[in-house]
Amino acid sequence: MNKQRVANLLGLAQRAGRIISGEELVVKAIQEGKAKLVFLAQDAAPNLTKKITDKSRTYEVEVFTVFSTLDLSSAIGKPRKVLAVTDAGFSKKMRSLME
Repeated sequence: MNKQRVANLLGLAQRAGRIISGEELVVKAIQEGKAKLVFLAQDAAPNLTKKITDKSRTYEVEVFTVFSTLDLSSAIGKPRKVLAVTDAGFSKKMRSLME
């Protein structure tokens, strides 16, 4: 798995406006079917982790926990613990890089 390339893609997706970040907005995106892929920080709080994984399981959205809060934040240029990718093309490329 190439974490650096995925992080670079996250930055590109952020600049393209294809990332939703922040707990409430990500939960809403999952419920509305906009989230194609979710990135959750490994070091996120247990209640946030449970909330996001439960919602994602219910709505069948894949969740990756390969980045720390610092990695996610530096990838998109904002302090964040959870991100949702809303673009099918970006999420497909990220999934292929994760394998």
